[in-house]
Amino acid sequence: MKKIIFPVILTAALTSAVTFWGFRHFAENQPFFSGNDHIPVHYASVAAESSTQPVDFSSAAESSVKSVVHIMTLTQGRTIIARDPYDPFGAFGRAFQTPNQMGSGSGVIISPDGYIVTNNHVVQGADKVQVTFNDRNTEIAKVIGTDPATDLAVIKIDGKDLPYMTLGNSDNVKLGQWVLAVGYPLDLDCTVTAGIVSAKGRSIGINHTRSRDAIEAFIQTDAAVNPGNSGGALVNVAGQLIGINSAIASPTGSYAGYSYAIPSNLVEKVANDIIKYGKVERGYLGVELFDLDKMNLKTAEQLGISKEDFRNTKGVYIHNVTPNSGAAEAGLKKGDFITMINGVAINSQPELTEQVARYHPGDKISLTYRRGDNDYKTSVELKNYAGAISVGETKGTVNILGASMRNITSEEARKLHLTGGVMVTDLGNGILQQETNIKPGFVIFSINEQPVANTTDAQNLLNQTEDNLQIAGVYPGRNGIYYYGLRNEDGNAAGY
Repeated sequence: MKKIIFPVILTAALTSAVTFWGFRHFAENQPFFSGNDHIPVHYASVAAESSTQPVDFSSAAESSVKSVVHIMTLTQGRTIIARDPYDPFGAFGRAFQTPNQMGSGSGVIISPDGYIVTNNHVVQGADKVQVTFNDRNTEIAKVIGTDPATDLAVIKIDGKDLPYMTLGNSDNVKLGQWVLAVGYPLDLDCTVTAGIVSAKGRSIGINHTRSRDAIEAFIQTDAAVNPGNSGGALVNVAGQLIGINSAIASPTGSYAGYSYAIPSNLVEKVANDIIKYGKVERGYLGVELFDLDKMNLKTAEQLGISKEDFRNTKGVYIHNVTPNSGAAEAGLKKGDFITMINGVAINSQPELTEQVARYHPGDKISLTYRRGDNDYKTSVELKNYAGAISVGETKGTVNILGASMRNITSEEARKLHLTGGVMVTDLGNGILQQETNIKPGFVIFSINEQPVANTTDAQNLLNQTEDNLQIAGVYPGRNGIYYYGLRNEDGNAAGY
């Protein structure tokens, strides 16, 4: 038995010795882990250590909910009587009754004395606007002004030392940065959601349903936004307002992955104009544009854009320049490509319109454009629709709806018991002459129940809707108010 065991033990000992010698010999030349090395493994429930600390939203969320309010609106039903003094069969008019409507949304306090910015579609046409704070305090607000082109509005409540939100610089927003969406979705109490910025300068066409002069350059995020969030805040991690939530991309009407906010730099300009003037005073270049990103090579060649320019040129293509506009006076021509405004690169039409929309008539902007193989730089003085370069200024007779119109004088307004209005001086051959029995001398004082003080108001209101129009006014020397309805097909092209 011993003769059998002894050889087995000897063999095992020799095998161990050879194995140990082989390990020592090869370890000097092979990348084995030493006793001090280790594979970086972690428990699944414990986060790996990182030099970057997790993003903390608590401070931004806590301050934001105090500045975001819940807005409830009531639009009372109306009886509308349409009467045409030149229609012998319409002496008694026709009456139409509209039902009461309730609505809700969100808003952001932007000043300690009670100015609140929200969406135009939240308060448009409302007879009563009620604001509720996060602490459930409720106030009645007054609509100061609206701007359908950007879907923004400003309302006001009485107060002081209110918890307002500071505005951040939306130009500094980066793709991938964390943001919060704060509002009152689905009639819930104030709700905070988080996401990242997934795109900038997005145009989705939604504002064109309310304005042919629409301006869209949305910040796109994946923060959850639902009905009721409209007018609420898009906030960075510092608690600054960088956008007003306005729309969602959804096949169902509820959140499906993407939401869109109006950049805060544009919000600031529009809100300041409404607070100061009661409306937005907007400057225009005076050009018709085509976006290279939204056309194919065949379309480009039909417009006169060469294959080389289509593939290699950055910027927005000028298809036409309005005579006597700021662009025309600066020397811009059809075929030029606008590539920069005030040093900011322009790669799409939404980016251009958002940049220009920040300025007033009379402001000068620095514009870089490409013509042929060369780049040029010029200064453009912006004008309003009437061709004026001063805020609120008009220049005599203006063509609106194919007719010539002018502002009524203060003496005419006094005699008609109006605060302002626009007189039709010549019907021309446009839609006003084709679809109504309006006669020269008719004074328009409202369009779609919105007051018209001058030709700028009239043009702005006509550019704010593609729906049918109801024009109200008076004839000097006649009693009564007269209403005319027509399709809004103004031939004046929207300018940029």
